[in-house]
Amino acid sequence: MRVEMPDRYRQLKPTYRSLLGLLLILVGCGQSRTKRLNLPPLSAVSAVQLERYVGTWYEIASYPNRFQEGCTGTTANYTLKADGTIRVLNQCRKGSLDGPEMSAEGRARVPDASRPAELEVSFFGPFWGDYWVIQLDPEYRYAVVGQPSRDYLWILSRTPTLPDDTYSSILETLAEQQYPVEPLRRTLQVPPTEQ
Repeated sequence: MRVEMPDRYRQLKPTYRSLLGLLLILVGCGQSRTKRLNLPPLSAVSAVQLERYVGTWYEIASYPNRFQEGCTGTTANYTLKADGTIRVLNQCRKGSLDGPEMSAEGRARVPDASRPAELEVSFFGPFWGDYWVIQLDPEYRYAVVGQPSRDYLWILSRTPTLPDDTYSSILETLAEQQYPVEPLRRTLQVPPTEQ
């Protein structure tokens, strides 16, 4: 099987191509949390109405990861495009709530219309990652996003805070889904009165 590399890849200096190739090999060789812990397959919610899902979400908690290191006041804004894909704009303040604003723009898609909660997201060229909605409030007040690997997790809300009982209920459901909650870290957000 031959893999065709995008033009951007071919334009990289040979050293950078080698490093990128090595990185892709290492990422492919690592075992996911699901495999390491011998967990059952993860399920997404049965339905998501993208027209209701788009808009601004505040990150309440997430697994620590390198691409969000030092972020506070993190938000994700989703915009449905005419072609059915979704524009993704993630923003945060680096270091503190009054720190410099950082942003990353990407795109999301539903690869299988029969499973609309199993989206994919891309922030870099042809590379896509799983974005599965694994919990969703019936009124779309909160959502929990994970991956079949269970290596990433985000708890999102339409407001900068969630009631404690709602957050506890989310954690209980995550435990039932055998999604480890220990790595979760709360995200510092601007209090609603300062918005």
